[in-house]
Amino acid sequence: MVESIARARHIRVTPQKARRVVNLIRGKQALEALAILKFAPQGASEPVYKVVASAIANARVKADNSNEFLDERDLYVSTAFVDEGVTLKRFRPRAQGRAGRINKRTSHITVIVSTPETEEQKAAK
Repeated sequence: MVESIARARHIRVTPQKARRVVNLIRGKQALEALAILKFAPQGASEPVYKVVASAIANARVKADNSNEFLDERDLYVSTAFVDEGVTLKRFRPRAQGRAGRINKRTSHITVIVSTPETEEQKAAK
């Protein structure tokens, strides 16, 4: 079983918006997830697309290094989640000399793709 991880940190999209996109692809086949993200209208779909593509490439490299056969059509998104990153705090002038705070939130996107376990691998465990 091949399993690979890809992370993108400090992405300038709010975690709430990124989670809406990640929920679309969780549990899907990796190539199907790329197709979904390519045509998703949300702005957060572009960085998530890059992370999924990177995870697929990482799986390919990992399989090549361990001399395993890897068919990319077998890969699926086993885990995908979004954590909150640092928040950039900015100030905007408001009425009567006050200042209003603007929070510019960032996200850490993590995607894990893997091949499904065969019956022999389950029995070996």
